[in-house]
Amino acid sequence: MFSKIEVNGDGAAPLYNFLKTDHPDEDGNSDIVWNFAKFLVGRDGTVLKRYAPTVTPEEIAAELASFL
Repeated sequence: MFSKIEVNGDGAAPLYNFLKTDHPDEDGNSDIVWNFAKFLVGRDGTVLKRYAPTVTPEEIAAELASFL
């Protein structure tokens, strides 16, 4: 649980492959290029949106109502 894992490339952990599938960043890149990239996941497990590392939790909170 606390070991280092890969988030990009052939050795990427399945969780990150799942999160990145069909959700590239604003530049069209699927790789996670910097820490603190954020993903909003719905109750049913689908990835709803990907956020850049610079997006604050407060900015995400402002959008949450549109996903409920």
